[in-house]
Amino acid sequence: MSATFEIIKRLVARREVRISEHRYDELAEDNILVTEVVSGVIDGQVVEDYPGYPKGPCVRVLQRDRAGEPVHVVWGIPKDQEFPAVLVTAYRPDPEKWTPDFTHRRKT
Repeated sequence: MSATFEIIKRLVARREVRISEHRYDELAEDNILVTEVVSGVIDGQVVEDYPGYPKGPCVRVLQRDRAGEPVHVVWGIPKDQEFPAVLVTAYRPDPEKWTPDFTHRRKT
């Protein structure tokens, strides 16, 4: 399990989350609801873990929308800070680039 993801889940449970206006617009374009992303973090599955990322630790998480469709969500924590959980981006993974379970990148 990812230590970063465990911290992010605790921060989300405490509602210590930051989402930019720009991010809201991007999610809406993909028909992804912020409420689903935030509430779905508890059931998320870590796909990639970047504990040493230069801007602060982050994780790519496989989550599901209301219809059960896959959504990749990148969550982070600002460098040298303990909070908030930051919703970096969320998108619908391309089946051509990911394995059928959306947990591994396809080898090219």
